[in-house]
Amino acid sequence: MAITARAAELRSAGEDVIGLAAGEPDFETPEHIKAAATAAIADGETRYTPVDGTSALKRAIARKLDRDQGLRYADAEILVSSGAKHSIFNLVCALVNRGDEVVIPAPYWVSYPDMVRLLDGVPVVVPASQSQGFKITPEQLERALTPRSRLVILNSPGNPSGAVYSADELDALGRVLERHPHVVVLTDDIYEHIVWPPGGFHNILELRPGLSGRTVVVNGVSKGYAMTGWRIGYAAGPAPVIAAMRKVQSQSTSNPCSVSQAAAVAALDGDQECIEPMRRAFQERHDFVVARLNAIAGLHCLPSGGTFYAFPNAEGAIAAMQCKDDTALAERLLDAAGVALVPGSAFGMPGHLRLSYACGMDALADAMNRMERLLGAA
Repeated sequence: MAITARAAELRSAGEDVIGLAAGEPDFETPEHIKAAATAAIADGETRYTPVDGTSALKRAIARKLDRDQGLRYADAEILVSSGAKHSIFNLVCALVNRGDEVVIPAPYWVSYPDMVRLLDGVPVVVPASQSQGFKITPEQLERALTPRSRLVILNSPGNPSGAVYSADELDALGRVLERHPHVVVLTDDIYEHIVWPPGGFHNILELRPGLSGRTVVVNGVSKGYAMTGWRIGYAAGPAPVIAAMRKVQSQSTSNPCSVSQAAAVAALDGDQECIEPMRRAFQERHDFVVARLNAIAGLHCLPSGGTFYAFPNAEGAIAAMQCKDDTALAERLLDAAGVALVPGSAFGMPGHLRLSYACGMDALADAMNRMERLLGAA
């Protein structure tokens, strides 16, 4: 977000900058979802709702989780928040005390470790390099777990790498977690609908239902339905944990936006065909960007399985451009090429860059051309 803000400042000063930093789909929210919001306003649904969300939205979330993952939840096991990020923060606040350890695979979404630090917890970062597809192994997870472990965070498809755990890989991680009954599992499924491997998306509870008593599923409508600004996320899990998260939320934001909740009902219950054109476009952009990045000197990018991010290794480019690190290279790309992206060190993986392709093909082609002119062809 900081890099996006800087790019906006440069644009306002007349600079020609292409922003590949923010993870925000460039598509419009589907019309039937916007119509539901308009109807909610006309019907006077503009007042406080229950702290943990309307009954209508909770029922829609329960139907979605049953329909898509075969998971059953009652109202008391669901919390609606102002975005998936808010749900995750509520969970960390409810669970983590001073000295508690939270296992976080890297590369990770930037907020995970800082949320833990805010609660005086200890982030235990488990690196998963490009050579292992940015996915941790069961052996790594086993070594990371201790009696102080309180929470394990899983994110698949993952930000920033786009890595998607297969059913077999998640099952193997689940077997490890079953041996540590004191550990709560957070599965961050926000990119569920933006995935393209043949096996598709899997949730760990589909494979290891015995973990349901200590697993919290977090998701939302921002990415799959192009509703980032509507700020609706949700968590589903054991009733005592959800109750604690509700208490946290009641002292911070109270209820999410009433109109946005009505729109989210339409998103989850309505025609799901609106998802596929966006998913297909992201896959097309992925194929284009990965091929172009691998044709640029000093960059090596693995194909990903989902999201709208590419995460190339840039160590060769860092050396060739005589930059100190990935942050310096990102600054050079912004200043000299007018391309705004995020250094991998922000995600716990120095020597890499994250590019968002949640924008049009024309902008992506222009950005790749600028990067190639600066860094050279492979």
